[in-house]
Amino acid sequence: MLQDKVKPPILQLVGVRKTFNEFVAVERIDLDVMDGEFLTIVGPSGSGKTTLLRMLAGMDQPSEGNITLHGERINDVPPNKRPTCLVFQSLALFPHKTVGDNIGFPLKMRGVDTKTRRARALELMAMVRLPANYLDKNVMKCSGGERQRVALARALAYDPEVLFFDEPLSAIDYKLKKVLEKELKDLHKETGKTFIYITHSLEEAMVMSDRIGVMRAGRLVQVGTPEEIYNRPVDRFVCEFLGEVNVIEVAKAAADAPWRGLDVPGIFQVRPPAPAPHADHAFVAIRPESLRFLVPGETAENRLQGIVYNEYALGSRIQYQVRVGDKVMLVELPRSKALPASADRSVVVGWDAADAITVEA
Repeated sequence: MLQDKVKPPILQLVGVRKTFNEFVAVERIDLDVMDGEFLTIVGPSGSGKTTLLRMLAGMDQPSEGNITLHGERINDVPPNKRPTCLVFQSLALFPHKTVGDNIGFPLKMRGVDTKTRRARALELMAMVRLPANYLDKNVMKCSGGERQRVALARALAYDPEVLFFDEPLSAIDYKLKKVLEKELKDLHKETGKTFIYITHSLEEAMVMSDRIGVMRAGRLVQVGTPEEIYNRPVDRFVCEFLGEVNVIEVAKAAADAPWRGLDVPGIFQVRPPAPAPHADHAFVAIRPESLRFLVPGETAENRLQGIVYNEYALGSRIQYQVRVGDKVMLVELPRSKALPASADRSVVVGWDAADAITVEA
C-alpha cells in the first residue's frame, strides 16, 4: 500500500532577512507553516516579530530570502493581491459605519450586492458571537470586546486562507482577554484556516497555539509545541522568557566530579540530557511547580535549606518566595498543599533530577 504523501507547507520562509539601513531587524529565518495550524510568534519588544509579520502580510518586502505561498514566491505581491488578511492591534474599523457595514466592507469592494452582504455579515456575527440586532448598530457604540469581534468577522469576510494577528488582545482587560483567547481558539477550529499570531504574552501563546516560535534579536531561536517550548527549551533565554523559573548555576572541577552550585551551596544531581561530558559549567532550571517542601523523613535528589519570607495567592495555587542565602527561589503549590499559617518559616526545598532542565547560557 502506498503511503500518503506528507502535505507541503501552505507558507514557507527560506533565508528571510530584513534590514533597515545598517540595522538588521530579521536575520535569516527558515520556517514552514502548515495548512490549518495556529502558529504564534512570541518575543520581547524589538525582537523582530512585527517586522516578520509585516513581511508575511505583504506590507514590507524581505531584503533577502523568499516567502512562498502554496509554493509560489510572493515577495513582491501586494497585500490586496494575497489570499491573506491582517487583524491590526488598532482594529482599524470605520468609526462612522455600522457593525454590518464594517463586516461587509470587503464584500462591497468585490461588488457583492447589499442583500448578500447583510446575510453574510449575520452569518459571521453568529460565528464571532455578536447578537444579530447589532447589525445596524454604530460600531463606536460597541464595547472594546465587541469591536474586537467585529474586526475578526470583517477579516473572515475576505475568506482568506491565512489570517495574521498583530497583538489584537493587548489593550483588552484581563477577564475579557481570557474569554477572547478561548473564542479565537474555537474560531480557528471552526474555520480550519491558518492563523499566525504575534504577541509578547506567554499566556496567550500557551492557551491558543499548536506551535510557538520564540524570537530574539531578529532570530527565530526555537519553534515547537507549547509543551516542547515550556519543558524542553533550547537555551536559558527561552527558558526564562516562557514563564517563571528558578535557575541555578552549577560547575564541576573535573569530568568525574559532582556538580556544585555556584550561587547556592550544595551538590546537585543533573538529569540527562546533561551538558557534554567535557563541560564544566551549566545552568539547571526548575519550574516553581516542580519544587516541593520536604517534611521530616522525606527525601529528594536535590535539597536546599531556606526561609519563606513571602507568599502570593494565585487562585487555586499559592506561590512562595524562599530565600536560600542571597538567592530567591519560587515554589508553587496547589492550595490544598499550602503551608499551615502556623508553620515554621524555615523550610527544605526539594526536587529530583528528572524535574529539572539543563540549559545553555
